[in-house]
Amino acid sequence: MVEALAGIRQKLQHVSEKARAVERLASTGMIDLKDLGSTIRFAKLARVYGPQATMAIVGGQKYANLPAIVDERGTLTYKQVDDQSWALAHGLKDLGVTEGSVIGVLCRDHRGLAVAMAACGKVGARMVLMNTGFAKPQFAEVCKREGVSVMLHDSEFLGLLDALPDDIRRVVVWVDDGAELPAGALTLDDIVAANPTEPLPPPSQAGGSVILTSGTTGLPKGAPRKTVNPLATAQIVDRIPFPRKGTMVIVSPIFHSTGWATYGVGAALGNKVATMRRFNAERTLQLIAEHEADMLVAVPTMLHRIVELGPDVIAKYDTSSLKVILIAGSALSPELSNRVQDTFGDVLYNMYGSTECAIATIATPAELRAAPGTAGRAPVTCEVVLFDENDRRIEGPNRRGRIFIRSGAPFEGYTDGRTKQIIDGYMSSGDMGHFDENGLLFVDGRDDDMIVSGGENVFPQEVEQLLEQRPDVAEVAVVGVDDVEWGKRLRAFIVPEPGAQLDPDAIKQYVKENLARHKVPRDVVFVDELPRNATGKLLRRVLVEMKVDA
Repeated sequence: MVEALAGIRQKLQHVSEKARAVERLASTGMIDLKDLGSTIRFAKLARVYGPQATMAIVGGQKYANLPAIVDERGTLTYKQVDDQSWALAHGLKDLGVTEGSVIGVLCRDHRGLAVAMAACGKVGARMVLMNTGFAKPQFAEVCKREGVSVMLHDSEFLGLLDALPDDIRRVVVWVDDGAELPAGALTLDDIVAANPTEPLPPPSQAGGSVILTSGTTGLPKGAPRKTVNPLATAQIVDRIPFPRKGTMVIVSPIFHSTGWATYGVGAALGNKVATMRRFNAERTLQLIAEHEADMLVAVPTMLHRIVELGPDVIAKYDTSSLKVILIAGSALSPELSNRVQDTFGDVLYNMYGSTECAIATIATPAELRAAPGTAGRAPVTCEVVLFDENDRRIEGPNRRGRIFIRSGAPFEGYTDGRTKQIIDGYMSSGDMGHFDENGLLFVDGRDDDMIVSGGENVFPQEVEQLLEQRPDVAEVAVVGVDDVEWGKRLRAFIVPEPGAQLDPDAIKQYVKENLARHKVPRDVVFVDELPRNATGKLLRRVLVEMKVDA
């Protein structure tokens, strides 16, 4: 009887959540409840074409003459993105692409990526967004695993494509100035010029997309999304005020979850999206000022590099138009949280989630002021709970546990057949965390990053955040390395601020004065930079394997 009542309560809660999600979609302009015909048509298109193609089709009609995407070669309107993606879709058909074909997309952020993503959906192909930081062995293995038959790519990756079989067709969607293409190479511009812009017959179902995990612990896994539930979009707009017919600067890679999701939401709201192919901190400020951007989307590492420019450089650019700085992808330290808001005002939003779990929580500027570094609270249709190592629910503040998420965008399992642990409908994020007295979530680190040294548990993020507070430390990473006596010992890799003269013993003493003795690094190594992947995530395994002087 008790279980039955609990089930009824849960169903009622889910119905209430869906109602609140619809309300949030309406209030933020994602749907128009006064025009149900258009809303229903949009939902039907999304089921057939998927989100990116739907954005192109609807945008080409609703926002035809508005600027859609800006890159170093100028601006494309929404109508141009729609037309060019239909032309590319015709060209892909001529290359033998059919419903269910798998197309790899290896592009930096630019107009060609926007057109390519839409074209994949228009032909009903399954799109795999490739990491621009791939090495040849990883790239070849992922393409083989995913069954890629056509590759859309930038010219700079021609050498990487040598790792692929000759029967994989290739289309160059961005040609660098001065690039030498192979004889007979097909380009996006060639295909667009040679093909009509009339719509093709719709596919029988959406081909879907695959976003790759960051691969910080090995070969990136593929996280597929057949379609995106329109209600899932409410998660991202619930706590983040996206502009409408405004301007967004996206420097977070669009091939990864955060950039992909925010680009899609931005397009649905008729925004101009300004991009850059390679991140540059000062150029980002210039884009914000030049386009009077309402919103910046980045990863914490990028924000760190922006504030490190210093007040004199930052003051050269008018960033007063910014209403939102949205970050995701890796941990936000309290020190960086405060520096960003002290520099740009209280406009910082911290989004926590993963490729598999989608969005888990979002912290608002007020929450980040009250609790710097917090991951915030779950948006509508999401719920976050903690479980211990024995899969028992953990309740109460300041009790660390494994983070599990119930999301309105459920994970379908990796493309290699593996999946994440699920307990009572909640899926593991792979992170450890705790809630404070106000119900705000804090992410303490990856559960597999925990270091056991001399029988004591240490989460490196706690030591890293302490050392980041020092004015002479630019960046820091702490890892565990093998030790005969202790099992593991802590090794700190530190990037000093320019001109700083650091002493390893002083670093150890600083930690000893502020944390427990077992959290003091036994080794301190000074480096010029930390190894990171294309999305800015720290590659801890590279540091663990790095040979250093004794």
